[in-house]
Amino acid sequence: MAAAVAATTATTGVASADIDFGSSGSSSGDMVITLVRHAESAGNASGLIDTKVPGPDLTSRGRTQADNLAIQLADKKYDCAFASNMVRTEQTAAPTVAEQDLSLDIQPGFREIEAGDYEGTPEDQALSGYLQAPIKWLSGDLNARIPGSIDGNEFDSRVDQALLDVQRRGCANPVIFSHGGTIMFWSMMNADNADPNKLGTDPVRNGGRVVLEGSPQKGWTIIEWVGHPDLG
Repeated sequence: MAAAVAATTATTGVASADIDFGSSGSSSGDMVITLVRHAESAGNASGLIDTKVPGPDLTSRGRTQADNLAIQLADKKYDCAFASNMVRTEQTAAPTVAEQDLSLDIQPGFREIEAGDYEGTPEDQALSGYLQAPIKWLSGDLNARIPGSIDGNEFDSRVDQALLDVQRRGCANPVIFSHGGTIMFWSMMNADNADPNKLGTDPVRNGGRVVLEGSPQKGWTIIEWVGHPDLG
């Protein structure tokens, strides 16, 4: 999916900006949320778009990535952990949750953007199909709908409501295991310093993460973008 999203930059018409995303840490926001993409799944390995719930397991490589990710995140001191209702996010979260002695809450709102009519089609054809509507969302056309699936308003509201639930639970530094499309498009639609060209120059690969500071009420700022983690 990251490779497909990387091709979107040429179609968005958004000029590049020199944005310093900085490093993680809270200075003025109510929350610091860490959105982590799941490790390699059998769906990724197949090269086909797979957004159905519960979806496939992690591959052997994905399980190794999840273990290494837990080591990389060991010093982050998260106070809550969430995953979508898809197997690959729950399996990715497991080593980190165990390492930091957290409980894992399942929040369906963080699931992948449903592919609708494009389910099961090749990922390398996503730019001409599955991603056409999400690309329009970045330009403000939230009424654009993925055939057989959701539009930008529904997608944005779903993630926003999930984050409100996280906030209501009193989480100030949660880690949220989600999906590449969900993380990248929601972040670019909502962060005040979003540079959509990051989708082309540094897409979030398996195990990558985007850290944002803010709140559902005040809005969000990207403070860290790790598109290419070294997880083996």
